[in-house]
Amino acid sequence: MQEIVSWDAAELSRAIAGRRVSCVEVMEAYLAHIGAINPHVGAIVGQQDPEISLRQARERDEQLSRGEHLGWMHGFPHAVKDLTEAEGLPWTEGSPLYANRVGQQDALIVQRLKAAGAVVIGKTNTPEFGLGSQTYNEVWGTTGNAHDPARTAGGSSGGAASALALRMLPVADGSDYMGSLRNPAAFNNVLGMRPSWGLVPAPGFTAQLSTAGPMARTTADLAALLSVMAGPHMSAPLAATEPGGRFEEGLEGGSGGRSSSGGRSGGGFRGVRIAWAGDWGGHLATDPGVLEVCRRSLTVFESLGCEVAEARPDFPPEELWRTFLTWRGWANLERHELYADPDARARMKPEAVWEIERGLTLSALDVAAAAAARERWYAALTDFFSEYDYVLAPAAQVFPFAKETHWPDRVGGRRMDTYHRWMETVVPWTLAGVPVIGMPAGFGEDGLPMGVQLVGRHRDDAGLLRLAHAYERETGWVERVKPALLG
Repeated sequence: MQEIVSWDAAELSRAIAGRRVSCVEVMEAYLAHIGAINPHVGAIVGQQDPEISLRQARERDEQLSRGEHLGWMHGFPHAVKDLTEAEGLPWTEGSPLYANRVGQQDALIVQRLKAAGAVVIGKTNTPEFGLGSQTYNEVWGTTGNAHDPARTAGGSSGGAASALALRMLPVADGSDYMGSLRNPAAFNNVLGMRPSWGLVPAPGFTAQLSTAGPMARTTADLAALLSVMAGPHMSAPLAATEPGGRFEEGLEGGSGGRSSSGGRSGGGFRGVRIAWAGDWGGHLATDPGVLEVCRRSLTVFESLGCEVAEARPDFPPEELWRTFLTWRGWANLERHELYADPDARARMKPEAVWEIERGLTLSALDVAAAAAARERWYAALTDFFSEYDYVLAPAAQVFPFAKETHWPDRVGGRRMDTYHRWMETVVPWTLAGVPVIGMPAGFGEDGLPMGVQLVGRHRDDAGLLRLAHAYERETGWVERVKPALLG
């Protein structure tokens, strides 16, 4: 059983397809492992009756016996982030207002996961309404970090990242508005990818900032899960038209940089130019040691043949922050109906109330100005990408902090003026809608993980994955440093 949960998702998929292990054996191994590990961190929540999960695993085995192999995730135990509706499972969004709500249907992403063969066994924890990079709520409690359960797992995909790092899930889904796939990946020494906006479809006619994306322990698994999640759908009029199912191919090749020569690591990325954004020339507050850990990754890219230089797009970072706050306040008005009920408002966490109240102060002119600023920023970044192929930036500005702390009010000696200012490093790439992979960068002096963001051009998700894969082959952080809870 221990061997089964230690496999990466690609190996697990091959073992199931080749009938080296049954889906029931896989389910039994994971359920036992979850039972032993999850009480330490509270990452997986709303778990369905184990007998139901085992029955569904038997159904997957019966399908294989009939020659029916559903896809890459056939027989995978999977837990869906609790912001996403899944039929028959709790759907609380981490809010006491929805503590007793149960999903009535599967969201599109869940439909695709099941179509690929996954058995959805429960949910992964998230902060209330996904607000904040710290996974705590009154419904399920606080999720502990995989490498130190007394610390935060980050958020809002904190439950997914902690469960993934502790081998309680082969892969995990998440969503990202303000680093929710990147920050918890950094804090738990795994990978999280924010795809190009629209690649994973979402309903609606407004290009809001959130997107779903994959989390994994290897880039190959990250690419395979993205292939399951991506692709157009009639319910998503603004979604990209490119088909899914293509990202796991060709990870061994060189980058599509301006002057890349192709080939493999150790020269396959020669001529590829990477800009190190760092702390934006001192604009971003960082805790001691964060930048030092992140800078170590620069030499790895240089060893791959890349040229790395410190540079940033020509755009005022404070304007990026103001623009982001406007978009976020506007987006949170979708919960105004809850806010308008005084009883419901009193039960919402203060940060949710703050976001809605800030949204209520906005005028149509404010939103129009923010939309124009976002377009100017995208143009500036596009111009920057004519000189550089990728950008590298810290994935967080602090190391994982005590899980009793809701958010750090001081970073590097500076007072934070909002509950999420300490995550400002992720904001530029969110606003641009470009693909970003949060990757492990190493560990600080106290043994806590840190990560970097590798940022690519819009729609160059495949090229981004290739470079991340080469970096992973050189570093191997996920396998080099495993959580102590794994023994």
